[in-house]
Amino acid sequence: NSASLASLTRGTGPKVVRGDPAGKVQSVSHVAHHHHIEAPTISVSDSSLKFTHVLYNLSPAELYEQAIKYEKGSFITSTGALATLSGAKTGRSPRDKRVVIDDTTQDELWWGKGSPNIEMDEHAFMVNRERAVDYLNSLDKVFVNDQFLNWDPQNRIKVRIVSARAYHSLFMHNMCIRPTPEELENFGTPDFTIYNAGQFPCNRYTHYMTSSTSIDLNLARREMVILGTQYAGEMKKGLFSVMHYLMPMRQILSLHSGCNMGKDGDVALFFGLSGTGKTTLSTDHNRYLIGDDEHCWSDNGVSNIEGGCYAKCIDLSREKEPDIWNAIKFGTGEILCPSVFLDHTIPSIKLLCSVFD
Repeated sequence: NSASLASLTRGTGPKVVRGDPAGKVQSVSHVAHHHHIEAPTISVSDSSLKFTHVLYNLSPAELYEQAIKYEKGSFITSTGALATLSGAKTGRSPRDKRVVIDDTTQDELWWGKGSPNIEMDEHAFMVNRERAVDYLNSLDKVFVNDQFLNWDPQNRIKVRIVSARAYHSLFMHNMCIRPTPEELENFGTPDFTIYNAGQFPCNRYTHYMTSSTSIDLNLARREMVILGTQYAGEMKKGLFSVMHYLMPMRQILSLHSGCNMGKDGDVALFFGLSGTGKTTLSTDHNRYLIGDDEHCWSDNGVSNIEGGCYAKCIDLSREKEPDIWNAIKFGTGEILCPSVFLDHTIPSIKLLCSVFD
């Protein structure tokens, strides 16, 4: 975790400490430094004089406590779910998403007219990365999740998410696959890291930027940077983008689909864009749920990339979608639309992230 919070252009960094800053200060572990990029260093920095506490793989109960105490607009619903606000962004920002183009990706990815991949160069990415890491280091605490993608053990990906909000940590606690205590102890270096600076904006004068929001993917560095949006779905879809890149290289087809299995072992896949009914169809009570959104199809079969499900709750009813209805309980999170939230109406529930037990 110390290495994840290390700045690449700072000679010094904050003292990284495990645990809640409200508790007792634990032993200090200095930030590790990277040496593979030559950059100017500053011998003295204010960040070297402070502590940044790492809240590592907290339980839902601990994340609830952090959100209720410190994140304005967070509360517990009557069914036990955590309700919170995602700021100005209540959905993803696809036009603000960038991918670093380099000697490798320029030939491996689809660019140009009609492509969803909007390019940026390595320098612009590093500017945004530095901005995100500096912001995270300026906080008294950051949340870190070490988790997995893909239930196929032969093709599992280790991911680390560094974020500023308990809501983001709870979201990823639900959406990714949780390691066992033994797996966590031997987690090692992640295959991919997300730096989520949340509300902190990018500098709009940085090359390639078109707004104060930027979601940047660097496939060579295996890193993603999020600036200027608190919408948690950017992390989920960002990791899916990574799987779309990594899995085909292993001769595995990554699929945007729901998936379930019949009692005789027959597997069905449900394809469609977001909001077209994949979650509803995959949670058919007469079949076994495999997953609702992201899967890998290999020679070993079909495996869910995620550890949880993500469902829209507008017009949700117990009769039509009982599994989703019953999933709105302790340990799940709801994102509220600010304009409707002010009226304190039930339809204000917009989205839900949950693990179906």
